[in-house]
Amino acid sequence: MIPYTAPQFESTSFNCPHCQAFSHHDWETAHAGWQGKSMDQVHFSFCRHCKNYAIWHQGIMIYPEFSGIEVPNIDLEDDIKRDYEEAAEIVQRSPRGAAALLRLAVQKLCKQLGQKGKDVNTDIANLVKEGLPVKIQKALDTVRVTGNEAVHPGILDLRDDQETAQNLFKLINFIAEKMISEPKEVEKLFDNLPEDKKEAIEKRDQKND
Repeated sequence: MIPYTAPQFESTSFNCPHCQAFSHHDWETAHAGWQGKSMDQVHFSFCRHCKNYAIWHQGIMIYPEFSGIEVPNIDLEDDIKRDYEEAAEIVQRSPRGAAALLRLAVQKLCKQLGQKGKDVNTDIANLVKEGLPVKIQKALDTVRVTGNEAVHPGILDLRDDQETAQNLFKLINFIAEKMISEPKEVEKLFDNLPEDKKEAIEKRDQKND
């Protein structure tokens, strides 16, 4: 999985909110005004890959509205993708609202992975036993998805900020990649083996049981 770098104000390299490619961005500044009165500065970042631009005001991307969040993992269920995409649309204006939606998406993802989907803390602990890296559980604890002071999915937390929301986007895709996409790809590769090879592997495994 190629690392994703979210757009950041005045950064020169990140994934473009238009073409999604990791590319270099040039910056320009304009001064907005009305009837000769100076107003706030407006900043523009230009993608060298697709030649499109994003508009920033007070350090926040105001165009395009989608804000350049990495697209949801293709193997997520449609309901989870909708929550993810809605969160991406509002994260610049309301990181708390986005985080609430993403916690709901985490709960639904746990259910997609065969868990009960009622208690995220218990579900994540069970997923770790099934192969989810322990470091992901630690990351979830860091953003207060699990733990004794966990916020219920879909509920606003006044402590949530842009960084919390950005981490949740990454975690959802990372968990989906590790627990759904990678096993699916391995299974596909195995299914493409010649039948005699698969039979030989099956006989070998039966001997080792």
